[in-house]
Amino acid sequence: MDNTLPPVRLDPWAPQDLGLLRALNTPEQMTHLGGPETEEQILARHERYVRLSADRTGAGRMFRITLFPEGGVVGSIGFWRHTRDGEQVYETGWMVLPGFQGRGVATAATRVVTERARAERAHRFLHAFPSTGNKPSNAVCRKAGFELIGERDVEYPPGRPVRCNDWRLALRQACPEGP
Repeated sequence: MDNTLPPVRLDPWAPQDLGLLRALNTPEQMTHLGGPETEEQILARHERYVRLSADRTGAGRMFRITLFPEGGVVGSIGFWRHTRDGEQVYETGWMVLPGFQGRGVATAATRVVTERARAERAHRFLHAFPSTGNKPSNAVCRKAGFELIGERDVEYPPGRPVRCNDWRLALRQACPEGP
């Protein structure tokens, strides 16, 4: 384990986290995600996050990131079901408030969320799809142990094409084939 990364704690997304979602919804933060969302979109996203965190069917989880020793909430991260090329996988994504970027917070949180996704024992792979131009998020994937599969076009938000890197991390080994 990399002891140079800051210690983080992931807490399930809760109704009181709406303010964090609003704080993350800035033009700078949303550059690679299609721009800031409307208040209506933020409220809908918040409700999805709360529901996902309460779900116990393996659909995924959303978390707020707390940094120690400061103890402050500094971002969000989660994983959720995603169909990639006909296969059910988990996808992950994160956001860290500007004042805490560049300190290893996202990498540390990604390593923790990987273990949470692995513990679900639901899917073989965890993917991340940062845009090709998002150097910090691509670096997080590399530092967290993901393998770069290649580039692909995705729509995010729906209707907005984005060129992304497809990063993959194995959550479990393939099942051995029979005789």
